[in-house]
Amino acid sequence: MNIVITGSLGHISKPLTQQLVQNEHSVTVISSSADRQTDIEAIGAAAAIGSVQDADFLTKTFAGADLVYCMTPPAYFHDPTIEPLPFYRNTATAYAQAIRQAGVKRAIYLSSFGADLDHGTGFIVGSHDSETILNELTDVAITHIRPTSFYYNLFGIIGQIKYTGRIAANYGADDLIPMVSPLDIAAAIADEIEQPAEHRKIRYVGSDEITGNEAAAKLGAAIGRPDLQWVLISDDETLAGLTAAGLPANLAEGMVELYGSLHSGRLQADYNRNKPTFGRVTFDDFAADFAAAYNRS
Repeated sequence: MNIVITGSLGHISKPLTQQLVQNEHSVTVISSSADRQTDIEAIGAAAAIGSVQDADFLTKTFAGADLVYCMTPPAYFHDPTIEPLPFYRNTATAYAQAIRQAGVKRAIYLSSFGADLDHGTGFIVGSHDSETILNELTDVAITHIRPTSFYYNLFGIIGQIKYTGRIAANYGADDLIPMVSPLDIAAAIADEIEQPAEHRKIRYVGSDEITGNEAAAKLGAAIGRPDLQWVLISDDETLAGLTAAGLPANLAEGMVELYGSLHSGRLQADYNRNKPTFGRVTFDDFAADFAAAYNRS
């Protein structure tokens, strides 16, 4: 198949591209950075340099594709002037326009667990809105991939552990947290590509489930801090901590709302009704990676 991959050589798109090339597909990888072109070509794919918010560029790149894999880059974490939800909607609109104009008949979109909900989940509302926009393509087969919380999000607590000696947030402690490795997401997408197309499909992806307290124990053991605790704090305390760490107010507020929906169980309710078979990367595997990052920081 001729397949177009968005996400450059990111945590998911790089292993996905490698797998698809190995499976003898013809792959084009979209990147916003010309510096990535050599690395993309080195793994056997073609590079297309441009923006995923440029519908004309996407239309040209999607032309002749049997399938496109679409994701929304978290650009709002790098550019505080970007409002997350409009960014999601604008990106999904560009994808939808390009898919329609290029005549693509199959798409896979990287969404999120909680995308069934239209409010109260922070940035995840962007995934809900994007699914809604793409679903307007009535003659296109679309699979929405809904991964759980990424393991690597926990790298963000390294500074907190080093400076406060604990993990503190408005979720965690006794909460059971479904988590996932990007490698397992890439494997699920590669598998989905080989399956017969369905008009609309939702596929959840997870690697492990662990409570905040269990996570603290495992991470603490891995970094040589066996007394590490995960403490549940209020929304206001979490917001204050995130803003003190330098996160812009709109992003901090979105994170607090997202964490709160995870703590209440609302975020993962549909996932719990449709649990997938777990991938290969366990939390213990991630703990080793966490320890390496902790020791480097």
